[in-house]
Amino acid sequence: MTCKKFYVALLHWEFIYVITAFNLAYPITPWRFKLFCMPPNTTYDLLLPAGISKNTSNLSGHYEAVVEAKFNSSGTYFSNLSFKTTFPCCFWSEQDKNCSAPGDNIDKKAFVSTVNSLVFQQIGANWNIQCWMKEDLKLFICYMESLFKNSVKNYDLKVHLLYVLPEVLEESPLVPQKGSFQLVQCNCSVHECCECHVPVPTAKLNYTLFIYLKIAYGGVVFQSPLMSVQPINIVKPDPPLGLHMEITDSGNLKVSWSSPTLVPFQLQYQVKYSENSTTSMRKTDEIVSATSLLLDSVLPGSSYEVQVRGKRLDGPGIWSDWSTPLIFTTQDVIYFPPKILTSVGSNVSFHCIYKNENKIVSSKKIVWWMNLAEKIPESQYNVINDHVSKVTFPNLNATKPRGKFTYDAVYCCNEYECPHRYAELYVIDANIKISCETDGYLTKMTCRWSTNATQSLVGSTLQLRYHRSRLYCSDVPSIHAISEPKDCHLQRDGFYECIFQPIFLLSGYTMWIRINHSLGSLDSIPTCVIPDSVVKPLPPSRVKAEFTVKTGLLKISWEKPLFPENNLQFQIRYGLSRNEVQWKRYDVYDAKSKSASFPVPDLCAVYATQVRCKRLDGLGYWSNWSIPAYTVVMDINVPVRGPEVWRIIDEDTTKKERNVTLLWKPLMKNDSLCSVRRYMVKHHTSQNGTWSEDVGNHTKFTFLWTEQTHTVTVLAVNSIGASFANFNLTFSWPMSKVNIVKSLSAYPLNSSCVILSWKLLPSDYNLMYFILEWKILNEDNEIKWLRIPSSVKKYYVHDYFIPIEKYQFSLYPIFMEGVGKPKIINSFTQDNIGKHQNDAGLYIIVPIIISSSILLLGTLLMSHQRMKKLFWEDVPNPKNCSWAQGLNFQKVPLSIFLTQNI
Repeated sequence: MTCKKFYVALLHWEFIYVITAFNLAYPITPWRFKLFCMPPNTTYDLLLPAGISKNTSNLSGHYEAVVEAKFNSSGTYFSNLSFKTTFPCCFWSEQDKNCSAPGDNIDKKAFVSTVNSLVFQQIGANWNIQCWMKEDLKLFICYMESLFKNSVKNYDLKVHLLYVLPEVLEESPLVPQKGSFQLVQCNCSVHECCECHVPVPTAKLNYTLFIYLKIAYGGVVFQSPLMSVQPINIVKPDPPLGLHMEITDSGNLKVSWSSPTLVPFQLQYQVKYSENSTTSMRKTDEIVSATSLLLDSVLPGSSYEVQVRGKRLDGPGIWSDWSTPLIFTTQDVIYFPPKILTSVGSNVSFHCIYKNENKIVSSKKIVWWMNLAEKIPESQYNVINDHVSKVTFPNLNATKPRGKFTYDAVYCCNEYECPHRYAELYVIDANIKISCETDGYLTKMTCRWSTNATQSLVGSTLQLRYHRSRLYCSDVPSIHAISEPKDCHLQRDGFYECIFQPIFLLSGYTMWIRINHSLGSLDSIPTCVIPDSVVKPLPPSRVKAEFTVKTGLLKISWEKPLFPENNLQFQIRYGLSRNEVQWKRYDVYDAKSKSASFPVPDLCAVYATQVRCKRLDGLGYWSNWSIPAYTVVMDINVPVRGPEVWRIIDEDTTKKERNVTLLWKPLMKNDSLCSVRRYMVKHHTSQNGTWSEDVGNHTKFTFLWTEQTHTVTVLAVNSIGASFANFNLTFSWPMSKVNIVKSLSAYPLNSSCVILSWKLLPSDYNLMYFILEWKILNEDNEIKWLRIPSSVKKYYVHDYFIPIEKYQFSLYPIFMEGVGKPKIINSFTQDNIGKHQNDAGLYIIVPIIISSSILLLGTLLMSHQRMKKLFWEDVPNPKNCSWAQGLNFQKVPLSIFLTQNI
């Protein structure tokens, strides 16, 4: 027995010598391996459980409990060990069943020990180790776990990892020298688990990494053999993401997931799932290279649990951890999909499997209902197989919200009843209009769109996406697979606004709105915009408004904006300058025009004017209106006419002279065009000829009338000249005695209106017009007067008349030859006053009488009908009486009816 132990020890030393001589390093495998540690003068069978061969070719995992039992009874010997004592270790893995001896060229003193072998037999050390490269390809990790959980609980455990990564990539790198190793301390927990981290540059993933471990506790130091690995060969991916299960149109269960995004190679996946139904229970797993797996037909009332992990497809690698379990439970009625989000005008389909009283209903007996109120026509049904029924909805309209429900409920029923579960159909109007405009400087494009179409879809988010083509737009815009999102911001008016800057004027920007929701995503109808075609120019500048002299036209002038360089059309709006301007518009289509002139009704008012522009070919938008320009009131021509003139004559009978005071009213702006600076009185007599007098701005002028005939004309003068059309007034002694007014009557209607009427005598003179003047009798009040056309025989005078006062009315006929003799009355006419007053009242009274008569007649007719029903309801029809058979009631006299009744 002693010889055998010595022989084993001798072989052990020989093996160490060979490894040391050839500088070999133990290759790290993608699987777990175990680290065994022992003194150099101790045979393997002292440390391994009974029943295991001394050559370690048949090591198995059940040795752990046996060894743990030995160590639990020998914890008292740790204090006898020196801190400087180092014991070598060897590796054993499930794939490599031979325990590899240490090749320690790092410190040969590790094989010299004075420790009593009997003591070491009772302690020993063994670990499970696995090393891998994280998916981010930046961190190398080694994880150690003690096989005996209670062996070192009373001692401090310290683990260090020493590593070196060559600077140059070599096909057969040599084992580095001791001084080149870097040391990192591993993080250990109270459960005898440690984790060591080594940073690895991305550029050196194919380099050979050399490491070894030093493990110390209870005064004992264990050292592993030298290990080597290329980090790229032991990458451990992250677990697959987004594990999802859904039912396909054919009723199968589809499992899908997403691959980790950081790995630089393709992965293979292992899927394990279990099914638990009322009729069976099964478990299985499969390995696939795709990111989805189609399982068997799904059953109502069943539960499915799935997990997935990944590993490198080609080449070595480590399986990732299992993903979080996903449990999928089916109800008694299965809708697939259970919810659909779609847009107006699309076609969608629902499938269902219905289980009623533990029995699956035949698909031929399934009936579909909408909101339990409308049976869906059977023409929309389709049988997929014995258990799966399908219904299709063509050309859908937008869902109308019903209270808090924003969807339509679709029910899968049998012939007699419907389950309480239903599928949900969301149909929204995704036709969102996007409008864009390019600024006048051609530097940016602003796009806007409203959210009103999607307000009913709670939980949705909207995003503008676009694709820019190099030149122009296609005839039919379409959604591109390659697109970019654009940040848009909600404005106060409820519109989203996005700004493209810089822009390419001739590029085609195809854009659409993507509606993202937990049920899926929808895209609006795409539109394509060319920035050059949606330009909103800057408004015209230096706008000026004025009236042209002599012609009296409103003239607007402007300067076109610098951009765009296209031909532009212009639009002018103008109106009287008030708080609220009533605008009128005038279009200018001549691109070369810089001004426009047109007539306006009031030449002496202030007009506000603005100008805007747009491309002449119709593309783009109107610019904003320019800054308002205002006209200035100024004289644009001589006055249209002179003022109307009358006179007051003060006669001196002793001197046979008459002082004539001329009276006239100031001209209005429309007659003066547009102001009067002064008035001039022009005289003409038969003896003294013609002369003029400037009376300034006065409206009275007195002169001495001495000759038999004297004609005066009052001219209005402005900055341009004197009026051409004027009123002449001729004073003639002979004409002052001509009387053609036969009678004059004045009838007061009320305190503000008096009717004057008159009759004329035949005359050979040329009558031009009448002058009517009135005043309060016996008072020196100002005389009021007005001009009346010669064809008028009745006139309504509007003024404030005091009923208790007496008024004098004078009617003067004005001939071309001079002023005739007036007809004067000093009071209102008494006869027929009531007639004239009644004439005015008839216009009010007659409509009232007619309306009252119609109302009274309608009331009588309604009352007659009600009385007839009240009193004659129970009177029998005489035609139904026996005595009246054969009688013609239209010819029988009333006495017959009376006799029969008696």
